[in-house]
Order: sequence, then C-alpha cells, then structure tokens
Amino acid sequence: MIKISFCLRRRSDLTHEEFLDYWKNKHGSLVQQHKGVLRIARYIQFHGDFGPMTSKLIAFRSSPEPYDGIAEIWYENLSALETLGQDPAARAASRLLSEDEKRFVDLKNSPIFTGEEIELVSVQ
Repeated sequence: MIKISFCLRRRSDLTHEEFLDYWKNKHGSLVQQHKGVLRIARYIQFHGDFGPMTSKLIAFRSSPEPYDGIAEIWYENLSALETLGQDPAARAASRLLSEDEKRFVDLKNSPIFTGEEIELVSVQ
C-alpha cells in the first residue's frame, strides 16, 4: 500500500473546533462520497488535541505548534494513485475536494507527501 499524509493547519479565521467540525462532517462526507472513483482504500482523520497533555509534550520537547490534524489516505498501490489523472471522473472529484479544502485548510502551511508505513512495534 501507498499512503498520502497531509499535515493540516486550519485557516486563521477558524477556531480549532470549527476546523475539526468542518473537516469531519462536511469534508469527510465528500471524501466518502467519492472514495470509489478516487480509488481510496482507507481514509483516516487524526484530530489534534490541544489539551494539557499536548502542552506538556510541546514543553518537554521544545516542539513547534502542532498541526490541527493529519489526513491519511491509502491506495492499494502506487499505480492506483498515479493513474487517477487519466480518469475524468477522478479528476472532477479531486478538483471538488481541493476546492473544499480551501474553505478550511491553510494550504500554504500544510505539507503533503507520500510514503509507506514501516511497522516496528505492534500490539498482538
């Protein structure tokens, strides 16, 4: 499997709570509606918690401000992702999702990249 990780920062005009609500309830529904044409095998939203534990971790590690969340999108293989642009329906769905992201994501400060997971510890 190949995975896209998208580290999201919210637009400055939204609170963290508004961002998470929109992402889960509006954008998440759009992803679910178009998962087939986009060949998405799995989609996870990791919602950042800015509570006391995160504050302690940031202080302990001298860490920068955290992302508001991380989207993880899996594809069966690299070919499934690379060939999406050849399908007009997939291109249209991708444009729709991209336009929606502009409503809640600070795209200039939200890195996106592909990679593979390497599991080193697992609960059995």
